[in-house]
Amino acid sequence: MMDNKNSFIKPYLKWAGGKRQLLSEIKKHLPKDIDHYTYYEPFIGAGAVFFNLQPQKAVINDFNEQLILTYIAIKNDLMNLVKLLSYHKENISEEYYYELRDIDRDAEKFNNLTNTEKAARLIFLNKTCYNGLYRVNSKGFFNVPYGKHKNPAVYDEKILTHISDYLNSNKIKILNMDFEEAVCTTCKDSFIYFDPPYHSPQKNNFTDYHKNGFNETDQKRLRDLLIKMTEKNIKCLLSNSDTEYIRKLYQSDYFNIIPVKAKRLINSVHDARGKVDEVLIKNWKD
Repeated sequence: MMDNKNSFIKPYLKWAGGKRQLLSEIKKHLPKDIDHYTYYEPFIGAGAVFFNLQPQKAVINDFNEQLILTYIAIKNDLMNLVKLLSYHKENISEEYYYELRDIDRDAEKFNNLTNTEKAARLIFLNKTCYNGLYRVNSKGFFNVPYGKHKNPAVYDEKILTHISDYLNSNKIKILNMDFEEAVCTTCKDSFIYFDPPYHSPQKNNFTDYHKNGFNETDQKRLRDLLIKMTEKNIKCLLSNSDTEYIRKLYQSDYFNIIPVKAKRLINSVHDARGKVDEVLIKNWKD
């Protein structure tokens, strides 16, 4: 694995389930020649693993359209994105937060926003809302309350610039679709890291990234996809919560289940923050 990575390329959002705390553990279980693979991440989230590895060829995806618009804006419209973020930062207040948050309740008003305006809105809300959550209700409306931070760091122009340069100087494809579709172009030279919304039987983990959620049917569909990838000799690594359901789901000679401890700072339930049990699941042997 190459060590000459750019330290300014790192997550620009807070995100529930982010992998910064688990990076060292995850990197132990990557293919040793990871730099020779096309990297796929169908649930990109804040991109902690992706930004740490900085692959030259990658396909990143998320079903959350608003999230993906931020990646696209950073890549294709950085100057306007920074101008909008600067304006939002200058106007920080609880009243301004709710005014911006509630735009999605007015379909015509929201649809009249440019994609870059939508991206700036999400980044601002993410950095100023309560506990850095991204949560929507059954209608798909962002509904996290104001965070009342004293001096929130809405954006770092240097970090955004380095990310933009990286996305434009490498072969990085950005998608917004279902996770199965996002990996349909994989081949034997591909590696996939899956970081789905975690299984949460007690609803302690935060998984309401979009109005349709991610339920046990989706977890089974993901497991079946990993079986297909394994049969095609495509190496995959998956993160999930360490629950009886997940262990039973992946109880197979195809998979190696590796327990890990993760520190979680973002969760919808206060008592569920702190060190939690998670698993990494590999579909190959070194």
